[in-house]
Amino acid sequence: MSAVVRSYAAVDLGASSGRVMVGRVGPGSLELAEAHRFVNRPVRVPEGLRWDVLALHGGVLEGLRAAGQVDSVGIDSWAVDYGLLDRDGALLGNPVHYRDSRTEGVAEKVWATLPAEQLYAATGLQYAPFNTLYQLVAARESAQLTAAERLLLIPDLLSYWLTGEQGTELTNASTTQLIDPRTREWSYDVASRVGVDLGLFAPLRQPGDPAGALRPEVLEETGLRGPVPVTTVGSHDTASAVAAVPADGERFAYICTGTWSLAGLELAAPVLTEAGRAANFTNELGLDGTVRYLRNIMGLWLLQECVRAWGEPELGPLLRKAAEVPALRSVVDAGDAAFLAPGRMPERIAEACRTSGQPVPTSPAEITRCILDSLALAHRRAIEDAQRLADHPVDVVHIVGGGTRNDLLCQLTADACGLPVVAGPTEAAALGNVLVQARTHGLVGDLAGARRLLTRTQPLTRYEPRGDTARWRAAQARLAGG
Repeated sequence: MSAVVRSYAAVDLGASSGRVMVGRVGPGSLELAEAHRFVNRPVRVPEGLRWDVLALHGGVLEGLRAAGQVDSVGIDSWAVDYGLLDRDGALLGNPVHYRDSRTEGVAEKVWATLPAEQLYAATGLQYAPFNTLYQLVAARESAQLTAAERLLLIPDLLSYWLTGEQGTELTNASTTQLIDPRTREWSYDVASRVGVDLGLFAPLRQPGDPAGALRPEVLEETGLRGPVPVTTVGSHDTASAVAAVPADGERFAYICTGTWSLAGLELAAPVLTEAGRAANFTNELGLDGTVRYLRNIMGLWLLQECVRAWGEPELGPLLRKAAEVPALRSVVDAGDAAFLAPGRMPERIAEACRTSGQPVPTSPAEITRCILDSLALAHRRAIEDAQRLADHPVDVVHIVGGGTRNDLLCQLTADACGLPVVAGPTEAAALGNVLVQARTHGLVGDLAGARRLLTRTQPLTRYEPRGDTARWRAAQARLAGG
């Protein structure tokens, strides 16, 4: 009798591209293949920066068509952004992009009503100007929000279009700054004090909950035979990616790399201290009652924007030239909100170096090396701080996501942290998405069992630290002005 192997479609939407991956899972086996990849290109219109969510939905449908018959579908995406629906369930305009300028100065207005220390103690979420709470306060007087009957976070919006059913997935909801990470429920006190109507949100769902089935129109367009269930996964892509960290035990740190770097720890309970707030650490919810205690770092966005400004040169030769540039010649703060907006990134990095009195990088190779050194340094700071603040030592750093393809960044991170780095899997968010779906069919056990399956089936690369960390400590002091 042959072993049961099932197929799952993982819709994984990042800030610059979307993909539909097909995972085939059986007893002791896990394979992942790409069915369709499509660009995610924001659009600037007179009122600001917007997501082209209709194009994303079209890409999802094309991907499901390419995927072929599957046993379930799951959707994950970036966090904080949302679509508004009217009383008929129709979308009220394209969702606003988190890099839009509408939230400038909004946090200070919120803190006048609800001080930052109290907000952090209640929600455990780091300050970021684009948190959903600040977006909603910024939109308070807008015609769209006034007319809205429902708010759906991006993956929940796409799930609604596929199934006709509405819900709010918990790991993504935890990025809104409206969830109490201790109770894992809405914080009605915070919402009332800042004037947010929690009635806009659909009921909370947990990873693994059913999210409906593909509508007949979707089945017809994709050529799939029904019924095809949609399964709630860790719909924040970082939650899915952390679930796919191939770790053994608890003494590990992770860095989810891509447009952002999310560096931190997996904990059993939130850390809501004032020291954590001052260090800008966040407590986001993960699978199986876990907490993702991490810091947001600007990530490969810095390099992506530079490459765009340079006319899209081939990345391989650029990284090889960057490896020949002297190490730590110049570094910038890779968490600085000054790098948040798009445009003129090479000039802005050069100006930051000039202002701090460091040698100014001029060539693409020099700027690339500055970026990668700066990211490795930011990774070091985040992992050091997380261990101290959570009293949770680690022995290894796991890098997952797109940055695993960047050998130089992985080696520099090992050097900076003074710890071995295990890189892989690259498509961690899609794999975490698939594994949650597979659990609903009993093909995967608990989180530890899923991670053992990943370790056995996915290619991983280990980087040992080179030299001591003294030069990284010196660079860190230089950046701090000490």
